[in-house]
Amino acid sequence: DVTVKLGADSGALVFEPSSVTIKAGETVTWVNNAGFPHNIVFDEDEVPSGANAEALSHEDYLNAPGESYSAKFDTAGTYGYFCEPHQGAGMKGTITVQ
Repeated sequence: DVTVKLGADSGALVFEPSSVTIKAGETVTWVNNAGFPHNIVFDEDEVPSGANAEALSHEDYLNAPGESYSAKFDTAGTYGYFCEPHQGAGMKGTITVQ
């Protein structure tokens, strides 16, 4: 299982780390750190076949420091996601499930 910060300690609008690798069945937890509000949106075109992008996404904004969201990944492959409010700033991430 792995934790990803929403916003860098420096205040940069990034997922930190932006790329993680986990095993099938493990969970990723995103924790609000800086520069919020943030959300986690998986693009249906950037998830493996059989994975439900909508179910993995958390489109509601995380507004408070330390607020978190977790998702479990059972299907192997590469998942691309972004923060809707900061997509233009390049706030994107990748999860590789082995």
